[in-house]
Amino acid sequence: MKYLIYTVLIILSLGTNAQTLDDYFKIAAEKNPGIQARYKEFEAAMQRIPQVNSLPDPSISFGYFLSPVETRVGPQRARFSLSQMFPWFGTLKAQADAAALQAEAKYFNFLDARNQLYYRVAATYYPLYELREWQRIEQENVRILESYKDLATVKFQNGQAPLVDALRVDLMLKEAQTELEILQKKEASLRTAFNKTLSRDESEAVQLPDSLTAELLAPRYRRDSLLIDNPLLTELDRRIEAARAAETVAEKQAMPKLGAGLDYVVVDKRIDMNPAGNGRDVLMPMVTVGLPIYRKKYAAAIKEAQLMQDSYNLQKEELSNTLTASYEMAWFEIGQQQELLALYRQQIQESGQILDLLITAYSNSGANFEEVLRVQERLLKYQKMSVTALKNYRTALARIDYLTAGY
Repeated sequence: MKYLIYTVLIILSLGTNAQTLDDYFKIAAEKNPGIQARYKEFEAAMQRIPQVNSLPDPSISFGYFLSPVETRVGPQRARFSLSQMFPWFGTLKAQADAAALQAEAKYFNFLDARNQLYYRVAATYYPLYELREWQRIEQENVRILESYKDLATVKFQNGQAPLVDALRVDLMLKEAQTELEILQKKEASLRTAFNKTLSRDESEAVQLPDSLTAELLAPRYRRDSLLIDNPLLTELDRRIEAARAAETVAEKQAMPKLGAGLDYVVVDKRIDMNPAGNGRDVLMPMVTVGLPIYRKKYAAAIKEAQLMQDSYNLQKEELSNTLTASYEMAWFEIGQQQELLALYRQQIQESGQILDLLITAYSNSGANFEEVLRVQERLLKYQKMSVTALKNYRTALARIDYLTAGY
């Protein structure tokens, strides 16, 4: 029967959706400014590594004696000094490790933002599919009501049915035509929301699949990946490790700093006598030790790093709880929509059978036309609800793919 065939067309899939939606994911990832901004943050964090992995700049100084200092070998005229400070052993490596881990955390934050974007694309894509299917169903409903109106009119003209039958179906037909107009006007807003998620012109056409499917999933689909693959959890792991590295940096900064230098003193020759080494310049190596005697700031830096580790561990625990709860809600939604789809398929099939029998009876006797319209209205409702359940199922599945990093 035409009703059963129409329902099958809604439920069965031609397999084109995944590729089409993947294409939109790629467009969104390439054009979305928010994603690009997150990636720039990661690249900026990477530039922090060579900054903290380098020695401090050496210092050079020059001094001129306005009143020359007389020495045995001549008066000192000028002094040049060059010095370089060195942090405690391993400090630079610890700083580089901390910066690298912070950069990794930024990268996983970027991955989560990308996955969130994919979910938003899917969450605005499926309502467009639902709207198009509703339009198709409503158009078919208008066509059927028009045929009912013609049938009721003929029956009335032949004296086999009252005029009220034609009037009733005319009311339903006007309501269906108005609903179809509203659905057509709604399409522009949904298309705009989808295209703006992709950061492209709002008027661009959106390619939709001929049909979608509610495929069977393995029990607890991707549940084992929830607390393993989620980028936000990995980001917090990296931040914990970076805080540990920061604690190591603070401990090493509390150690003495060593410095090496060289002084060169320009000495003029004496003119009143000629001692050995007269006018010989002075070259003096130097060693410097920085003494970290103000211990409070180092102790505070160590404590800060330890507290940040505690904070990130607590954030990770909270996030794990949130992810688990979100997964369970999405999984329940999937199960619920699967049950509703099965129910609606059965209701559509049975309503179609009842409607065929009623139409046949009305064609023969002209009776029970009000029941024909009632069943037609119920069939329309089940068809729309079936499409909505399919949309909700696919959106919940996209939510699980986001939570478990399944994109």
